Amino acid sequence: MQNDVVIIGGAFAGLAAATYLARARRRVCVIDSGRPRNRFTEASHGFLGSDGSDPSSILAKARDQLVAYPGATLVSGEAVAARAVGDGFVVSLSSGAEISARKVILAFGLRDSLEPIPGLWERWGKTVLHCPYCHGFEFSDQPLGVLARTPMSMHQACLIAEWGPTTLFLNSVELEPEHAEMLASHGVAIERGKVTRLTGEGHGLSAVELEDGRKSQVSALYVAPQSSLASPIAAQLGATIDDGPMGPIIRTGGDKMTTVPGLYAAGDIARAPHSVSWAVADGVTAGTAVHRALVFG
Repeated sequence: MQNDVVIIGGAFAGLAAATYLARARRRVCVIDSGRPRNRFTEASHGFLGSDGSDPSSILAKARDQLVAYPGATLVSGEAVAARAVGDGFVVSLSSGAEISARKVILAFGLRDSLEPIPGLWERWGKTVLHCPYCHGFEFSDQPLGVLARTPMSMHQACLIAEWGPTTLFLNSVELEPEHAEMLASHGVAIERGKVTRLTGEGHGLSAVELEDGRKSQVSALYVAPQSSLASPIAAQLGATIDDGPMGPIIRTGGDKMTTVPGLYAAGDIARAPHSVSWAVADGVTAGTAVHRALVFG
């Protein structure tokens, strides 16, 4: 085997796992396509010591620190397939190259899909947001909105109301009586009209426009996007994939190993909820678990 470990995905989870493995003096190769999930935002909040920093800058610094270790390599490219070979794995890149390793950590992240509403996607990560813990304080006491997608959106609206006056835009999603009572108890206003577009200067958001022409003033709109795995490799290797509240989740144990021996998964693809801090923690868990498996397995 060329490497002890190959990691597919070089964002927060993947780099955290790689750093711990490199410090354990193992040969670790990170394959990175350069498309982290949070590339649309300019600031990452809540990550200890880096609150408000540009996530791309954090990742760039982490990459530089990783490759300073003699056992670590970073490959820019896209892993398109993988197969088990003997006691290890072989990963194929879109370039045609193949990289082998005794263990594999999947950390390729998720892809988000949003409703086809004009003005929504171009504001994603700026004023159209997912996590209030990551992007809530900056909009404190301003008019906020939640775009309903599933029944869980009702709970999301009650949570968002902690940061400011909140309107739930049902956008054709059915509202159960018990949810109406819950929303009222948290002071959440309900707008039943269909959303047709978002308006505002540049990436800023000033209003949500409804089908009947009315406009509701909103400074930030929170959405729980539908997510999908950014790579088919987990399925190719036979890992069990469960249905999560926002999309698929690769099933792992406490050590982040999947249902396939020697195959691990870390970050957003193997948990819910999501954040940079959780991704890094899961990466550390996977990296140290893989090292123990290499030693004792």
